[in-house]
Amino acid sequence: MSSGRSWVINALYILLSIFSFGGGLVQSCGYIIPESPVLTRGSSFTALCILNESCLDLGNIHANQIIWRIKSSVVPKEQYHVINRTVSSVTFNDTSILATPLTCNILADGQIEQNIYGIAVTVGLPPEKPENLSCIVNQMSKSKFIMTCTWNPGRDTFLATDFRLKSQWPQETLPDCMPQGVNNSCNTSNVQFFVNLEVWVEAKNALGKAESEPIDFDPVDIVKPLPPHNLIVSSEDLPTVLKLSWDNQIETFEMELKFNIRYRMSDSPDWMEVPPEDTESHRTSFTVQSLKPYTKYVFSLRCMKKDGMGFWSDWSKEKSGVTSEAKPSKGPALWRKIDMFHSPNFWAVHLIWKKLDPSEANGIILRYEVTVRARSRLSPSPATYNVNSTNLTLNLTNGTYEVTVTAHNKIGGSPPSFLLIPATEFQADRPPVKDLKAFPKDGKLWVEWKVPNNNVVKYVIEWCVVSDSSDCTTEWQQELGTSQGTFLKGNIKPFKCYLITVHPLYNNGQGNGQSTKAYLQQSMPAKGPTVQTKKVGKAEAVLTWKPLRVDEQNGFIRYYTILYRTIGGNETAVNVDPSKTDYTLSSLSSDTLYMVKMKAYTDEGGTSGPEFTFTTQRFGKGEIEAIVVPVCLAFLLTILLGVLFCFNKRDLIKKHIWPNVPDPSKSNIAQWSPQTPTKHNFSSKDQIYPEGSFTDVSVVEIEADDKKSFSDQDLKHFNLLKKEKSTSEGHSSGIGGSSCMSSPRQSVSDSDESETAQNTSSTVQYSTVILNGYRDQIPSVQVFSRSESTQPLLDSEEKPEDNSGGCDSATPRQQYFKQNCSQDETNTDGSHFERAKQVTPPINEEDLVGLAQLQISDHSLQQCGSGPEQNKHESALSDVLSSSTEGQILRLETMGINTATVDEIPKSYMPQTVRQGGYMPQ
Repeated sequence: MSSGRSWVINALYILLSIFSFGGGLVQSCGYIIPESPVLTRGSSFTALCILNESCLDLGNIHANQIIWRIKSSVVPKEQYHVINRTVSSVTFNDTSILATPLTCNILADGQIEQNIYGIAVTVGLPPEKPENLSCIVNQMSKSKFIMTCTWNPGRDTFLATDFRLKSQWPQETLPDCMPQGVNNSCNTSNVQFFVNLEVWVEAKNALGKAESEPIDFDPVDIVKPLPPHNLIVSSEDLPTVLKLSWDNQIETFEMELKFNIRYRMSDSPDWMEVPPEDTESHRTSFTVQSLKPYTKYVFSLRCMKKDGMGFWSDWSKEKSGVTSEAKPSKGPALWRKIDMFHSPNFWAVHLIWKKLDPSEANGIILRYEVTVRARSRLSPSPATYNVNSTNLTLNLTNGTYEVTVTAHNKIGGSPPSFLLIPATEFQADRPPVKDLKAFPKDGKLWVEWKVPNNNVVKYVIEWCVVSDSSDCTTEWQQELGTSQGTFLKGNIKPFKCYLITVHPLYNNGQGNGQSTKAYLQQSMPAKGPTVQTKKVGKAEAVLTWKPLRVDEQNGFIRYYTILYRTIGGNETAVNVDPSKTDYTLSSLSSDTLYMVKMKAYTDEGGTSGPEFTFTTQRFGKGEIEAIVVPVCLAFLLTILLGVLFCFNKRDLIKKHIWPNVPDPSKSNIAQWSPQTPTKHNFSSKDQIYPEGSFTDVSVVEIEADDKKSFSDQDLKHFNLLKKEKSTSEGHSSGIGGSSCMSSPRQSVSDSDESETAQNTSSTVQYSTVILNGYRDQIPSVQVFSRSESTQPLLDSEEKPEDNSGGCDSATPRQQYFKQNCSQDETNTDGSHFERAKQVTPPINEEDLVGLAQLQISDHSLQQCGSGPEQNKHESALSDVLSSSTEGQILRLETMGINTATVDEIPKSYMPQTVRQGGYMPQ
């Protein structure tokens, strides 16, 4: 192999050794000796580069131009030695630095380095002597055995090393065994028992060979037999015995065996062994004793050569079996809970007991027998109860009771468990335990206490998981009276809070229980508290929060930390006792946004709650009141001064805002009467009616065709008025003008048609003065009086279209009355009378007095001879018959006025209105 690899390397370097000298190609000009050396690591080595004579004539070439390289690295020139013109050597004192390839190079013309030759260098170590040679004969089947020998090959040689297992009998050499895939083990099936065999190992490589020390043995003494098989476990009549049987897989003529038997309870990982001296003989069965009744056991066994030579077999497959039942060896652990009814003299006693362990039950428990006996002189015979469960509730009266519980299986009953229920819960001779503590220890929860006195019979330890989401389900266990501590038995979980209570039991009853809380393992809280503000002021804020739920604590809360800061400010931390639920932050800045959060800490660390923000107030308590109250007082004072000023200047204010309006009640018409002119000459202080006691003028227009609707009596009144009218014309002037003797004012319309006075409608103008009242209310007294007012008419009265039966040719301010209106207009104005029929207020006696005055006024009108003035006087009759502007209408029918002829009824009129507090302009 080495020569072939060397040939390939030499061929490669021959191809690389072709140079161009003077423009021509030449072959290799030299070589290196030794060729492909194998060197011991750490030894010295010298190589020679020899130039060919044929190459010396091609140019100025000399051995001192040779350069040695290891791969691409140049060997220092101190290691060169020029022997002559054609030979150069290089020496290495430590071959461990050598690597492949080692090349010889030369500087040709032009100072160009050219390769001449190269070799492959192999560096390694010779093999060491194999050590620890050992052999074992493995049984593969009943008739097949294979011998396996192993050894220690020694150090790595970095070279190809061959190992051979050599063996020979005393008179014969056996074929060598070649390892397959490994260099430290070899298997051979040529095994002969009862013949001594010599075995050794030979190692060989290019640098040398080595042999191990030989070993000599009989293959039967190094056998590892197959384990027994077909193992069977069967129970016997005795509850503490199980019988094993099996088959051996090696013939007795080849060797006799001895055995090891091991067993364990099915729920335990710990194995127990049968004493070796009981199983040293060759056998196929064995009876295991001293087992627990009605307990499941698991068995396994192994074997080896009886004299102890050789190796143990592997363990057989495991088989299990159950022992027979026996009476329970122990009574159940018994405890009780007492619930008092409405009276402490009646109890509900809940008896509870634990199931026996299988090792104590010794079988299947079929039932429990409970006996209850009262301790009193007149007590009846004990009550016995058979139950299938592990609890029983009894309703008892207050007293002392002895309770026993016995567990029964098919073999028999257990020893009874005893419990005394005293009449009282506490006595001085039954003190509680002292210094109760609970903490984790060795991965369990350890509870310890100090003994109250030496009379304690046993202790009952109760515990339950404290949780917000479920009730505290109590578990319990009993310990001996000599105990001062114990581990809680059961599934104790981490991060859960356990409430632990220890009760000492005495011969005469039970002592008070002492309680504590503990965690098997703590962690950081699942969440932090959620903080809120209860009250926020200018420089302080009251924070409040709810305590974490027990399920969220994961440990004992040692303290809270409040972290608060402003935007962009430093965070401030305050530690708070875990018993508190509120805290007041002080020295805060006013009108500032704060961010606050809380962390809850256990022994394992803290967890933050959500962040909460609040803003302090701009003003402190009482500051707003100090500002608002003075402002309000100043405002009220200003208003008060303004009111006083207005009161003092009321005349000036009234002059500019509420000017005086003439009162129609104070006009001459209010003081004038046709018959007794001096009757109404009252002074301003002696007014018949007070100021503002007059309302609007009532106007009624009667058409000639409406005479038929009046009664005879009414017509007589009209005729009377007609007569009085002609006699009174010379004593009174029309409304809006002076008396009869004054210069006449054009107030009668000029009609183109010449009609007699009997055929022409007259217009009578009078003011109807009515007592003050609300709209649509009729006063009790009506007085008819002449109006002497010369006030011009309002716009609504000046417009003809606003009056009944107005003339189209008349302008509002050119005339005071209608002038010779056509018959069509008169008919239109008759609607006033028709509406007057619909709403006719009753007329009392005072109204009739007013009507009489109207007749007198009409008589005065008749004395005036002027035609225009007569029309004005005749309008007074229309005023009597007209309705007021407030909707009050006077019907002639109710007034008792005699109906007149068609020619005597006024045809048109111009209303005048006297209003409360003033008058309407004419």
